[in-house]
Amino acid sequence: MDITIHLRQILNSYRHFLGRDFLTVPPHTNVVHFVHEAPFALVSHGIEPDPIFNYANKTAERLWEMDWDEFTTTPSRLSAEPMRREEREQLLQKVSTFGFAEHYEGIRISKTGKRFWIRDTTIWNVLDEKGQCIGQAACFSKWEYIDAE
Repeated sequence: MDITIHLRQILNSYRHFLGRDFLTVPPHTNVVHFVHEAPFALVSHGIEPDPIFNYANKTAERLWEMDWDEFTTTPSRLSAEPMRREEREQLLQKVSTFGFAEHYEGIRISKTGKRFWIRDTTIWNVLDEKGQCIGQAACFSKWEYIDAE
């Protein structure tokens, strides 16, 4: 997959569904590098029967404690604890139907078992240049680690 094209699809789809730009990139800035190094988490997955992550910026990699190669071979359902996967699936079905959802909050879990709240999350369908849905993306800039119970 060409990351530049995929990132453009993510950003264009955000504008399509939410009616505003995802972010403002300074002039003469490499968008791929800018988003990959950004202080917010951005992830996306494909449309496989068990969707696999196909993008994660560095903030997301740090939160989920995975490098690029591991992240982009991981089913996205594993980002949530087993008991929260049904709730997550219902949210993704809503996004499939309506195109996006805003202000989502939920608990996620890293590879090593660290739990964290994601807050004020936006999830949207990702479209290709022909308008076909090729996946979903999620972005959030607020998270909070949860102490072990």
